[in-house]
Amino acid sequence: RAAQYACSLLGHALQKRGASPELQKQIRQLEGHLSLGRKLLRLGNSADALESAKRAVHLSDVVLRFCITVSHLNRALYFACDNVLWAGKSGLAPRVDQEKWAQRSFRYYLFSLIMNLSRDAYEIRLLMEQESSVYSRRQKGSGGGAPGGIETGGPGDPGTPGGGLPQIALKLQLRVLLLARVLRGNPPLLLDVVRNACDLFIPLDKLGLWRCGPGIVGLCGLVSSILSILTLICPWLRLKP
Repeated sequence: RAAQYACSLLGHALQKRGASPELQKQIRQLEGHLSLGRKLLRLGNSADALESAKRAVHLSDVVLRFCITVSHLNRALYFACDNVLWAGKSGLAPRVDQEKWAQRSFRYYLFSLIMNLSRDAYEIRLLMEQESSVYSRRQKGSGGGAPGGIETGGPGDPGTPGGGLPQIALKLQLRVLLLARVLRGNPPLLLDVVRNACDLFIPLDKLGLWRCGPGIVGLCGLVSSILSILTLICPWLRLKP
């Protein structure tokens, strides 16, 4: 996958630099061969995704259970469509409408990524609430107040003329700092957010919902692939469950 998207990015760079048409054609052919090879290697992934969905059904958290199960089910459908595409491109089923099945495949892929990002957002919210609760208990134990006068009155109070916007800006800044602290303290969650966000550009472009161009698609696919390789090398970076 990393090699395929590296070829996509390289092809875009060569086109921008005015490389010879023959070289560009060779890079596109290599990318096509890598894509077809990946489809061959993923023939059993639908069954694996269904097994993962069966395991996710038993999660105790309702939101996590819904997001992860629906994500795996959509991945299973995405891989099934991918298998049909492989059969068409390899000549086993020459009458397959590849454009139609490709669109179906990317729709399932997009919905799976949306579920993944929803799961990430839910976990981030839980961690932010926990971090905020811990901070509040520390403040009460030390006898201090919340920073910036959020809980107390003063110049930032909404009742004070001209104090509404500064207080909103302060609250937003604190939320951003809290988000950064949570993500910094949870590398698996951070990697999953970045990987899913990068992958999101691929189906958006292929479905015509947001045209990014082959350069952006290649770069995002390459970054996502490298992060996936990193989670294989360091299993503790894989988000669980």
